[in-house]
Amino acid sequence: MSTELVKITLNGVEVEAEKGSVLIDVCRDNGEHIPSFCYYKDLDPQASCRMCLVRIDKMPKLQTSCTIKVTDGMAVTTRSPEIEKAQRSMGEFLLANHPLDCPVCDRGGECELQEVIFDWGDVEERFTEKKNVDPEKYLSPIVANDPQRCILCKRCTRVCDEWMGEDAIEAGNRGVNTVIGTYGGWLNCSQCGNCIEVCPTGTLLDGVYRHATRPWELDQTITTDVYSSDGMQLSIGSRGGEVHRIVARDRYVNGLNGEFLDVKARFAHEFINHRDRVKTPMIRYSKGGKLIPATWDAALELISQKFGDSSGVVASPRLTNEALFTLRKFAEATGSSLAVSDRGDMSAFFANMTAPLATHRDIRYAKTIIIIGGEPEEEQSFTAKQVRQAVRNGGAKLIIVNDTPINLKAQAAKFVHIAPGSYDAFALAFADGSDVSGKLGVDAAEIGAVRDAITAAQGDVVIMVGNDLSPAAQAVIAASAGGFAGDGRRVLLHPLPLYNNSVGAIDILPNARQIDEVIASAKALLIAGSLQDASALAGKDFVVVQELFLTDTTEHADVVLPAASFAEVDGTFTNNAGNVQRVRRAIEPVHQSKPDWLITGGIAASLGVDLELESSASAIFRALADTVAVYEGLRYPALKDESEPVQAKHAVNESVDVTSAVNDLRTSTDSLPENAEKITDTPVIGHKLHRLTTMTSKTPQFHLLANGNPKPANLLVSPLVQFDADGKPKEEGFEEAAAVGIGDRILVNITR
Repeated sequence: MSTELVKITLNGVEVEAEKGSVLIDVCRDNGEHIPSFCYYKDLDPQASCRMCLVRIDKMPKLQTSCTIKVTDGMAVTTRSPEIEKAQRSMGEFLLANHPLDCPVCDRGGECELQEVIFDWGDVEERFTEKKNVDPEKYLSPIVANDPQRCILCKRCTRVCDEWMGEDAIEAGNRGVNTVIGTYGGWLNCSQCGNCIEVCPTGTLLDGVYRHATRPWELDQTITTDVYSSDGMQLSIGSRGGEVHRIVARDRYVNGLNGEFLDVKARFAHEFINHRDRVKTPMIRYSKGGKLIPATWDAALELISQKFGDSSGVVASPRLTNEALFTLRKFAEATGSSLAVSDRGDMSAFFANMTAPLATHRDIRYAKTIIIIGGEPEEEQSFTAKQVRQAVRNGGAKLIIVNDTPINLKAQAAKFVHIAPGSYDAFALAFADGSDVSGKLGVDAAEIGAVRDAITAAQGDVVIMVGNDLSPAAQAVIAASAGGFAGDGRRVLLHPLPLYNNSVGAIDILPNARQIDEVIASAKALLIAGSLQDASALAGKDFVVVQELFLTDTTEHADVVLPAASFAEVDGTFTNNAGNVQRVRRAIEPVHQSKPDWLITGGIAASLGVDLELESSASAIFRALADTVAVYEGLRYPALKDESEPVQAKHAVNESVDVTSAVNDLRTSTDSLPENAEKITDTPVIGHKLHRLTTMTSKTPQFHLLANGNPKPANLLVSPLVQFDADGKPKEEGFEEAAAVGIGDRILVNITR
């Protein structure tokens, strides 16, 4: 969009707007509310609801403001008897087949149709014909559908196409028979639930939350996603100390991800109040014995006796920055070695950056995007959404380098399909043009084409690096990026770390050692979170674990301390764009759990160690910001508005010496076979998003998704009734489904 300003007259008042802006946005930005249903910013216009009508001088009839771009001298009227009559008539048409079941609808109280009709106050309904009726049904284990509430705005279909690139939901039939549906009646997609989020009515429903409570009964708390490194903003809806649902922040306040969330961020929240949470401290009084519930005092007393010299500390990249900083202070004060349990460590990338980090907005409006390794559509879903929209709506050129034909390749202008595990060879070729085509299994011209695409580009070029690349490959690519910048071309870097606070762990724990070294050298260990491979703990003298649930790691623990979840703590996470974002307490810590930083502080106190930290998250962050250069000068008030996220000051080097890394790449490249057989199968959508983890497994619907998302025999009955957790049909479930289905179909006179 041009930054040139034009002047338009809006209801007799002259205002300025950017040339090419959409008229409905300009009107709303200037305090003139225009109702609409089908319009959604950053989606292609639909212009089907006809609610956003305005009068524009010199045009013969009313115009849809969602399809008009402002031009200099335009005169617009948004309020007049003519416009009001047209909008009331459209409201009447929308209610012609809409059921008046607001008291039992999950969207009652936050339904856009309800709000608009209430604003008009006296919309007539002169149609006396019977309304179309269809029973509520399921489209997947987590998406329910009440088709009679649909107003055919097609937001859901456009989001599925433009945001997700899946086209899993679409309009079928024509005229009065048009319905929104799915192929075969069942959703086989990433199950992101964005179709639910953007639906203006109660047509598409959250299958995890539905019928649990009323929207106005929920306390809304804005916080940051605990799963993805994208740092998506979301709103936790809680009541009486229980989390009932999660929606995107933008439903209440504008956030960096708008109304976008993925399946884990939106639906996998039932671990927070799950019955299997560790409720009290637990002590294993003898090796091989059972964990016995104990008091906090007893647990800390035992730790003070057993946690001595030759100790180690292991931090999880899921912890808040405040918890990580407290662990760092603990390790320094006790002389303990420190490691981070991150199987996709990207510290080498950050240590060698020669170009700035790209924000998610930079990605959305980039002209060229290079993705080397990784699978963002499964692991960094908001980044992938921005990439798809950059291509779909912005015309960006996407080049993917991967050893697997990932689903995102469907959006790519060029897919460089390299041999399995040959990223080191590609990094070498990318950096200095080395001819390693035989090791990569591609023509040398393909590698040259990637470099040429960057040097020929104008505008922003974003180079993304996956967490599956070796430290040497990360270092060399990050160090090479700055050399591609040129006149009219800005080069940006974007990492694809695995966990929600992987970047924060890199920033705050720069001297962390390899986890195998720390575990091997330590007799006593403090582990905040869980390990990727807990077998390394076998035979250790004394192990303390701070965790939410009993895991493979706690099986080796002598003391388990109940940690609070992200919904129960204050703090910050740092996302893959370097944005430092607030985590806010939505509910009080359940049972006897405590925030991780408070647990670590309590252990230190029991050992007689003074961490010199005040006992509040905000004070710890202040000490962190005064110590860690990347966060210098930051305070909680500066992080208040995530619609304008604050980016940490990650160092950008003019040049770095990566000679050692290049030598490592040459050695590893020499060991690769020539023309290795390539991976040809495209992974199933959701193969990582839907996998069962300690937290996602606590939401029952995820078990069905992870086990193939089986389609039930009767869509009118919850799949949880019809299937076991492993996806196998329940015999009694089918009997219940058959009974309920017959009754419902007779009741609504449906035979199809």
